Amino acid sequence: MNKVRIGLVGAGKIAQVCCAKILEHPSAAVTAVHDVNAQRMEQLRQAHQIPNACATVEAMLARDDVDAVYIAVPNKFHKPLAVKALNAGKHVLLDKPFAMNLAEAQEIARAAREARKILMLGMNQRYCPDSQKIRSIVADGGLGEIYHAKAFWMRREGIPRLGTWFCNRSTAGGGCMLDIGVHVLDLCLFLMDNWSPVSVFGCTYSKFGSRGLGEGGWGLSECENIPFDVDDLTTATVRFANGASVSIDASWAAHMDVHNKNDVLLFGTQAGAGTYPARLFRRDPHREGYSVIEDVNAKIAMKHADRFHNFVNVILGIEEPLVTVEQALVVQKIIDGIYESCRTGKSVDLS
Repeated sequence: MNKVRIGLVGAGKIAQVCCAKILEHPSAAVTAVHDVNAQRMEQLRQAHQIPNACATVEAMLARDDVDAVYIAVPNKFHKPLAVKALNAGKHVLLDKPFAMNLAEAQEIARAAREARKILMLGMNQRYCPDSQKIRSIVADGGLGEIYHAKAFWMRREGIPRLGTWFCNRSTAGGGCMLDIGVHVLDLCLFLMDNWSPVSVFGCTYSKFGSRGLGEGGWGLSECENIPFDVDDLTTATVRFANGASVSIDASWAAHMDVHNKNDVLLFGTQAGAGTYPARLFRRDPHREGYSVIEDVNAKIAMKHADRFHNFVNVILGIEEPLVTVEQALVVQKIIDGIYESCRTGKSVDLS
């Protein structure tokens, strides 16, 4: 295979951002695009000189010049479209979250196994240079035993768009936790290399979107006056089999001092670390007090290109996937547990 030929399923904001990144790979080509909005599809096709605009997903999947698809559509359609693509013999890169819930994610994973095709999740935070730097320090034992971590992504006014699919449980599956909380939860488990959660207790709140407040404006979805019934703030604590714990906080809307803040903080027996930017905290053996070592900063960058390049290279057989299906299923299980815990008011067993 000289080039991996990719079809875009969905021509929304993230596809528009990422199409050029796919084309940066010398062995990748975008050969087709599909979107239910014909005008948006044609705009993307013209902007990147994509040769084929497909009126249906089925038409795209029937094409011999499509080896793989990138699916970036409302969460409700992740499972049916991913399964359909895998059954058609296409490799799949699926935008986050994995699915509406764990049961759907497991169906997608099963379809990938049966089709013997590559399935990857687009968890872009793992690819940031700072994330990679901290992961290498952890892998080398630089923090000692990591017994606790804090992961958060908090926005003051960041609801994607009121009245769109993002804001309703029937189409999105959840709110801020599934949209941005999933990123820092996934990154936290990746940095810790801990994939054995045993329980979770969580609380979700909907205090701003339900009052028509907190809009941030992301996305190209048309406002359909869909009622807001998802979380705009979520908090949870996860416990792991080795006794470690993680606290996670996510918000689309909250009264806070800055517009946006996100980080993953690791607490180890030998040192601590932060991720945005990469930094270490440890006692200086040569003087009293603590040192904050800033020279590990690897220059933060949103590496949209890297997840696509990894996907292409995995298909070509020259790299391993940075995000595995098994890891993505663990993240989905925890998120399901958070929502179930909120519903019942009790801790949820994940073991």
